[in-house]
Amino acid sequence: MAHFAKVNPEGIVTQVIVAEQEFIDSYIDTTPGEWIQTSYNTYGGQHLLGGTPLRKNYAAIGYKYDRERDAFIPPKPYPSWVLNEDTCTWECPVPMPEDKHVETRWDEATQSWIN
Repeated sequence: MAHFAKVNPEGIVTQVIVAEQEFIDSYIDTTPGEWIQTSYNTYGGQHLLGGTPLRKNYAAIGYKYDRERDAFIPPKPYPSWVLNEDTCTWECPVPMPEDKHVETRWDEATQSWIN
């Protein structure tokens, strides 16, 4: 079994399913778009179990499929964040504090992390 993402004509993921390749090949889909394989174990261009990464990130509803990068990219969380071209994940302009014991959140208005 594999995971497949339904990508609409605008490149947005609208559905993710688990299916055999044979099912995808023979499925008569009357909605616009295409099914593209995605890997549950891929994040940031790395396969979490040491295998071969597939399309930078596991697809989810609302992600964009970038055909040029052959990558699934999550929605941009804040206007100030920048896409990391290697991982196809978003990075904030200020590194997150190292202290993992304190709950922090990004404040777009001040462009800083706050507790």
